Amino acid sequence: MPAPHLALPPTDRVLSPLTGWTRAHWEALADRQLEALVPYATPGLAQYRLPGRTSWSGVVSDGLEGFARSFLLASFRIAGARGEVDPRLIERYARGLTTGTDRDSGEAWPELTDCSQQMAEAALIAVGLHETRPWIWDRLDGEVRERVVDWLWGFVGRRTWNNHWRLYQVVAEQFLASVGAPYRQDDIDAGLDRIEDWYVGDGWYSDGEGRAFDYYNGWAMHLYPLLWSRMTGGEGGGRGRVYRDRLAQFLAVYPQFFGADGAPVIHGRSLTYRFATTAPVWLGALAGCTPLAPGLTRRLASGAVSHFVERGVPDERGLLPLGWYGTFLPMTQPYSGPASPYWASKGFLGLLLPADHPVWTERELPLPVEESDQYTALPAPGWLLHGTKHDGIVRLVNHGSDHNSPDRPPEDDPHYAKFGYSSATAPESGAHAWERTMDGHIALLAPDGTASRRRLILPLHCSGRTAASRYLAQLPGNDTEFPIETTSVLRGPWEIRVHRVRAPAGVAVREGGYAVAAEARPTAERGSGWALARTADGLTSVVVALHGWDEDAGIAREVEANALGPHSATPYVRCAAGRPGGSGVYVTLLVLTRDAVHPQALRESVSCAVEEHEVRITFPEGDTVSVSV
Repeated sequence: MPAPHLALPPTDRVLSPLTGWTRAHWEALADRQLEALVPYATPGLAQYRLPGRTSWSGVVSDGLEGFARSFLLASFRIAGARGEVDPRLIERYARGLTTGTDRDSGEAWPELTDCSQQMAEAALIAVGLHETRPWIWDRLDGEVRERVVDWLWGFVGRRTWNNHWRLYQVVAEQFLASVGAPYRQDDIDAGLDRIEDWYVGDGWYSDGEGRAFDYYNGWAMHLYPLLWSRMTGGEGGGRGRVYRDRLAQFLAVYPQFFGADGAPVIHGRSLTYRFATTAPVWLGALAGCTPLAPGLTRRLASGAVSHFVERGVPDERGLLPLGWYGTFLPMTQPYSGPASPYWASKGFLGLLLPADHPVWTERELPLPVEESDQYTALPAPGWLLHGTKHDGIVRLVNHGSDHNSPDRPPEDDPHYAKFGYSSATAPESGAHAWERTMDGHIALLAPDGTASRRRLILPLHCSGRTAASRYLAQLPGNDTEFPIETTSVLRGPWEIRVHRVRAPAGVAVREGGYAVAAEARPTAERGSGWALARTADGLTSVVVALHGWDEDAGIAREVEANALGPHSATPYVRCAAGRPGGSGVYVTLLVLTRDAVHPQALRESVSCAVEEHEVRITFPEGDTVSVSV
């Protein structure tokens, strides 16, 4: 597929038979993004004030964000080329450092204060300065170096948010230590000690207290400790070895989050960082701890980046808009300003590897989903991953991550609360759709149609092709919590969900499948106990009632609610109040595929026998799975 807004070198289908991308493609993409920012620079180059919605931190903070996040990209480009780049690139960022730390310049960066957004940007500047030390830091005027140190020294003794932000302080103060500036070792040690409380095994950290599992595990929780270790020039008292071992465990299954078209599973917050999903893969190679073959590392990273480039990212201006492909604000967070997407710079970490490194010279290898159907249980976050070779789709079944912290009232978020996420679909996150919360959800419905929300998720078990969890549903005006316990069973592109619902009599129950979205309105079909939505390119979402539901099923349509297209549709099944409604067992078969689907045949061929404490599901081949309820 061509890149609509980017001039690229010729593809190399011998070295890279799956993507065609080489190191030269990565350099061209980096150069285009950096050059495109120049028209938006302030006169002294200390800020890049990009067009778009301002974040809650304000225009000056957003301008610093533009500098810091693009400086990270520039630092990888400069260091990776051993300084052999257009000298104007080095000059731009050296001048920006000079102006940004000058209190009288009119472009000065905000001082570092407790939990301030500039902490995030200061950490990136520290990393960039470390990587480009021979070409930028060592050539700065002594007075400018002193001003940079004074600004970064604002981290010392400061309070950060109690999550991955602790690591911002770690890398910033380690940079100060590396250049002989004042710092506080207690801050570094405390930050590294704190993340130990959030490590849950198998290469997974929660991003703070609670069950906050998402891509921050790779692009923050693994990234910053190993960048810190890199800054120390050694093992960091043995911590570096621990961090490498953990990253190796994480990377062993990480390729299974990516579809055959290169798309990562769309789950979690800050998804507008896009390319940053490739950061931990490059990091494994950089730290010498990856279990992945060099050809698989490059295939995953190049596949993910080319996926976006082929769909118009960067845009015609060369910028990264707030969204997934084009601008789509409902999938962003209030802290996301117009330069926020440039955390994608982390995905260019591979440029630090020399051009003769095996990740650049060995032939590409296929992703797991390109070789066979995949089933992976991840007990730490409470997820099942299943990918199907024939359509290249990867699905994530969520029985464990809700992004809620025990120190605040629980909330639900469309990027965490759903049962199902995938590399081919996005959750319905527009405000009007999120109010209905139709897709990927089983809900109790109040008489006015208000749906219960899935907030705190209690994982029960996760192994093989099965996972289970519980959430407590509440109805408006009723403080009573009604448990809904769900077990998912995987088979190819199918997922069987078995729900044990306890609720008052007369309450309606509803379950929705995956939302499919496109430029054109998806087609819809429905029959007795089933519903189907299909896009013009064949992506198909189906729900089939196997037990407990009414015969009636439907399609919920939305406009401007989905990151993947203006028209979206979600199939659903329902049990009306009183028929029987309320407590009971509900069994649903869900399908997401690019293949043909015949829902009525599925309903006739997959049988479901429900007894008091057991559900037996028999598949067309005659094999049976039992689920306790």
